[in-house]
Amino acid sequence: MITVNIYYSGSNGCARKFAQEMEESGTADLIRAEEGNLRYEYFLPVNDPETVLLIDAWESQEAIDIHHASPMMQTITAFRDKYDLHMRVERFVSDEDHPSSQDRVFIRE
Repeated sequence: MITVNIYYSGSNGCARKFAQEMEESGTADLIRAEEGNLRYEYFLPVNDPETVLLIDAWESQEAIDIHHASPMMQTITAFRDKYDLHMRVERFVSDEDHPSSQDRVFIRE
């Protein structure tokens, strides 16, 4: 699994308006329905009202590449431009199959 955290930042509440439009327009649901998408969720950082965090997880790089080549990216780009947002991206490859026994001590399931 590959997880991409995207921090969308703007001003005057534009990042939140962007996330709201992504949800209300059905665009987020269309992405969630794409083959290989495992998670697509927006979160609001409590210490930064001008940023929205998107956690986007995919089964493989191939699934991400197909998503990036799809017409869906034009819609996302148009919304991002509409709200004049900037992005910071983090990328993680899951090691859930090999969790450290030391880490397990701190995980409450």
